[in-house]
Amino acid sequence: MTPRIAVVGGGMAAARFAERYGALGGPGEVTVYGAEPRAPYNRVLLTEVLTGRHDPESIALPLGGAGLRPGCEVLAIDLGGRTVKLADGSAEPWDELVLATGADPVLPPVRGLRRPDGHGLAEGVHTLRTLEDCVRLAEEAVEAERAVVIGGGVLGVSTARALAGIGVHTEIVQRGPYLIDRQLDAGAAAVLLGKLRALGVACHLGTRPVALHTGAGGRGRVRSVEPADGGRLDCDLVVLACGTRPSTALAEAAGLPVATGVLVDDDLAAAPHVHAIGDCAEHRGTVYGLAGPAWEQADVLARRLSGAEPDARYPGSARRARLSAGGLDYVAFGAVDEGDGQGLDVLRLTDATRGSYKKLVLRGDRLVGAILLGDLATVDELAGAFADGGVPAGDPLHLLTRGTVMTGEA
Repeated sequence: MTPRIAVVGGGMAAARFAERYGALGGPGEVTVYGAEPRAPYNRVLLTEVLTGRHDPESIALPLGGAGLRPGCEVLAIDLGGRTVKLADGSAEPWDELVLATGADPVLPPVRGLRRPDGHGLAEGVHTLRTLEDCVRLAEEAVEAERAVVIGGGVLGVSTARALAGIGVHTEIVQRGPYLIDRQLDAGAAAVLLGKLRALGVACHLGTRPVALHTGAGGRGRVRSVEPADGGRLDCDLVVLACGTRPSTALAEAAGLPVATGVLVDDDLAAAPHVHAIGDCAEHRGTVYGLAGPAWEQADVLARRLSGAEPDARYPGSARRARLSAGGLDYVAFGAVDEGDGQGLDVLRLTDATRGSYKKLVLRGDRLVGAILLGDLATVDELAGAFADGGVPAGDPLHLLTRGTVMTGEA
């Protein structure tokens, strides 16, 4: 009998698993159940759709021959009967279940965020997680004059850059002391801040919004954001970019182990014949929330379930994050903050004229962290060094310069 593999969720991890399973000649019948009314797409490129650089069709992802049920939300999982219950009332059987339910946007505790009746966000307030979100935001941005982006992480920065690029005066409100503080250090963030300011984006750091103010007695469109440190930021558009939370409700209701995410072992199993990958999965205490680790998990699981490598195991992913958005380009590997510096050496090169910042963090002869911002010429060499256990070939300086004559500090 042909194995039936049900993939719950139509995001990047789901598409990657389906494509790799097919490419490896997996014998099963794979069906992807997606709540969104379209095929899986590259969510990383949503802000590029916002700017018009990509159209929605161009960011679609291949499924490798898997069956797709778009607009077909899974409402419940029956582990004993091995079925999934769908929104249309039907139930579909499975032999192997892959949870790729992704994550949901975090909504900050801000007065005036929702409509007076509590249903939906206030007029002019948006999240940016799906293509439908992107289309709605793009439509309103055409008429908008001023926008506030709440959150200065990767999504917040790339969204602000996109809005500024289409002519909307944009400001970022960031609770942390500097931008993208989970992946960059203060020095790199300062260079990034300068690049944003050059694009006309203002940044308010170390503060948080406490209220949104709307017209017509709270029933009209958003008019301003009130930061905790006082004043008001006038706007007619607000984008919430406050991070995400793993979508685990289905798994929890089914009785699967859940902490922050769905708990999986090195086999990416949450229970017999049940697996979780991507933003919803928690492995060895870590929820990565990044495309790279999600695809690595999908690859391992595809090798296991296809039979190409039945004993494949997922050891975890090296921390690597990348942003490429209209000149705001960076890549960060490993632990980039040297902390108290005990036992660590730091090589740092900054070129204010070119707006670049490069840093290596070493413990002895081993790389433990790196940042390239504004100049990614040596990114492949850096990636290779980390793939080789963090041991660079020769003088580490070549991982930053590639023939450029610069001076640094160690």
